[in-house]
Amino acid sequence: MSGVNQIRSAFLNYFAKNGHEIVPSSPLVPRNDPTLMFTNAGMVQFKNVFTGVEKRPYTTATTAQKVVRAGGKHNDLDNVGYTARHHTFFEMLGNFSFGDYFKERAIELAWNLITKEYGLPADRLLVTVYSEDEDAAALWRKIAGLSDDKIIRIPTSDNFWQMGDTGPCGPCSEIFYDHGPHIPGGPPGSPDEDGDRFIEIWNLVFMQYEQLSPEERVNLPRPSIDTGMGLERIAAVLQGTHDNYEIDTMRLLTGAVENLTNVDAKGPQKASHRVIADHLRASAFLVADGVLPSNEGRGYVLRRIMRRAMRHAQLLGSREPLMHRLVHTLVREMGEAYPELNRAEPLIRETLELEETRFRKTLERGLGILDEETKALGRGDELSGETAFTLYDTYGFPLDLTQDALRSRGIGVDVSTFNAAMERQREKARAAWAGSGEAATETVWYGIRDAVGATEFLGYETEKAEGVVAALVREGKRVDTIGVGDTGLLVANQTPFYAESGGQVGDTGIIAGAGFRARVTNVEKKLGDLWVHHVTVEDGHLVVGHPAEFTVDHVRRATIRAHHSATHLLHEALRQVLGDHVAQKGSLVAPDRLRFDISHQKPITEEELGRVEALTNALVLQNEPVVTKLMGVDDAIASGARALFGEKYGEEVRVVSMGTNPDGALAGKPYSIELCGGTHVTRTGEIGMVSIVGESAVAAGVRRIEALTGEAARRHLAEESKALHGVAGLLKTTVDEVPGRIAALVEERRKLERDLAEARKKLAMGGGGAGGGADDVREVAGVKLMARAVEGVAPKDLKSLVDEGKRRLGSGIVAIVGVSEDGKAGVVVGVTEDLTERYDAVALVRAASEALGGKGGGGRRDMAQAGGPDGAKAQAALDAVVAALG
Repeated sequence: MSGVNQIRSAFLNYFAKNGHEIVPSSPLVPRNDPTLMFTNAGMVQFKNVFTGVEKRPYTTATTAQKVVRAGGKHNDLDNVGYTARHHTFFEMLGNFSFGDYFKERAIELAWNLITKEYGLPADRLLVTVYSEDEDAAALWRKIAGLSDDKIIRIPTSDNFWQMGDTGPCGPCSEIFYDHGPHIPGGPPGSPDEDGDRFIEIWNLVFMQYEQLSPEERVNLPRPSIDTGMGLERIAAVLQGTHDNYEIDTMRLLTGAVENLTNVDAKGPQKASHRVIADHLRASAFLVADGVLPSNEGRGYVLRRIMRRAMRHAQLLGSREPLMHRLVHTLVREMGEAYPELNRAEPLIRETLELEETRFRKTLERGLGILDEETKALGRGDELSGETAFTLYDTYGFPLDLTQDALRSRGIGVDVSTFNAAMERQREKARAAWAGSGEAATETVWYGIRDAVGATEFLGYETEKAEGVVAALVREGKRVDTIGVGDTGLLVANQTPFYAESGGQVGDTGIIAGAGFRARVTNVEKKLGDLWVHHVTVEDGHLVVGHPAEFTVDHVRRATIRAHHSATHLLHEALRQVLGDHVAQKGSLVAPDRLRFDISHQKPITEEELGRVEALTNALVLQNEPVVTKLMGVDDAIASGARALFGEKYGEEVRVVSMGTNPDGALAGKPYSIELCGGTHVTRTGEIGMVSIVGESAVAAGVRRIEALTGEAARRHLAEESKALHGVAGLLKTTVDEVPGRIAALVEERRKLERDLAEARKKLAMGGGGAGGGADDVREVAGVKLMARAVEGVAPKDLKSLVDEGKRRLGSGIVAIVGVSEDGKAGVVVGVTEDLTERYDAVALVRAASEALGGKGGGGRRDMAQAGGPDGAKAQAALDAVVAALG
């Protein structure tokens, strides 16, 4: 039982047998403590349980918690590789009691595990207790049989734990292992305690007080237990070494580095192998938990970790990117305990390769310039801060990399001058922003961005997290508070809320904390990386600096994700059905529908839409995982990923692929691959179904597809089915026979309309019109004129009436005014062929149109038509024709 994986399993199973709930490790990005950059202890995920804010269905728990200490207060980065026990990433084994058992049971469980399950000799163990904690000392004597010289009283804060200036706190008791006199070092509390002989392997925190103020501390009503044992440290003990890098997991990784570089892992460059092994674990787990390299916050710490390892890969002589080639070894070793590694393996590999490829270019260029600039410098000298800033600003060479490269030569950097140059650059940027026309109205955001930094988006991994209210804006100005009933804008240090972009609408939800609650109605992005929440305060007051819990509306987010993923599948299906010319020209991804515009020159037929819908739903039914990778934008597009219309991309992009091509030349390859920063389902099956509900033209050469997914699609289809059954009931037939029956009814209606039109024409030509005579025929200027006003005749049938009139007259002129139901009129004038030299039908119809309140008219000399808005003047129009003939 000496392997790391066995030790971890044995720990968890031991506490499970003793009534503890095995709780999975929480992510490295804390969801419930916005003050932490990374999860740095096993108790972080239980913070709200210990304080009573949150209730869990269990009162005792055990975890193997992944931990990163590489930023902020807990920063071991610079020591990693050069000591036996410093890590950026490690695993913390722990057991917890939330008001259940206390000191006696905690000590009993710890002692039995170490001495019986793990089999460590009791004579190699000693413990520390807080100097005032006589209860703990007595219990160690009683349970473990330890003598007083093996129970060391420590009076300092090293053995008294506090969550903060106020809140739960209590004494600690640490368990140490003695590696033996051949290792230098003394016991805890001695002048030589920093040696490697006595190693702390487990810390038990007895959480029994609440600190109300610096002067006041009271007993907790339900004391609790929080413990932490470093897996790497206990593994080293069980594997007979005092060096964490000699345990099986770390040797496996350093061995992989050795195989790829052909450099001895135990030789003079041992530290480089260790740096790479440690930083590989930190990098891989951070990427798996949603952190990507950037120049801000957590992403910057990740980039520093990656680049430090990559610098050591170069020192080992690796000429090609190395880190990504180690990922499979890591996943094979730790993937069973941490399934997120298996899920994210492609993303981890892509991210590491991309970062190292770029970093090598930066490194080569920067080191060349650095060598030239420092030729005349010696140990104790300083590089100009202006030069360091030029390296950073022009060549992308970070300050810490410059410092690291010069450290071995004993050369420093003038950091104050560097910082002054950075501030001058910010001032220039502020001035440019203030003078940018319309954007000048939003200068408030630049000041906020400069003051509080970029917002960290956590929404790819979670829909609930804690954050700090970093800034508030109301009516265009920064404010310190927003009161109940008021609306405003909120910026946080981190958020799970998606900000509107790429066609996807912003999230909604709730932001709540001690004494306040606000509803988020929208989220937008300012300056590219500042998330701005539109809020309405429903209770209490929002105050800058206060922590809050950010909760996205889960149901709404889920439907948005489904619609967004469906858009990707539809895009590819449209290309396959309509052709490669199809490209996205805009989209809307909302909770209730999706809208998708594409380039296409003609209407999409029902048959084509049916094929598109069938293809898309076939991909949904595959229920394949949706895979996200990080790539360089040029590499991503070169690999076949499609960019979204109108979207701006940085150098690094998220590439989302989903589905598998079922056949053809691309069989087995990803179906849809797009550059996209939106949120998506984890498997295509979560889309449910896709129903296309509309197709229309929006511009020349642009068609619009509208569709629904999931429950919205189901409801739509159910409503259509209900309507169809209703139609079948009215027709007294089955649903299958409805189309035939409707076609027959339509044809019957057309026949009746034709018959009715003919009857109306016959009636109209049979007399009784407004002309006055039996046939309304008179002689004007020696020419026969048939002039009539008719109703109930469609405008398109007036010409046929005039033709019939001309036939009856043989020689003459026919003028017919048709009055419609809405009171408007149309007029047609015909002249028989023998009279067209004398009379022009166009001139006659224009005279009639003018009388009707219209203008113009057109046609030929033998037949012309016009209209007018005033059908009440039909007779006046006919009189105008008579006058024109005279």
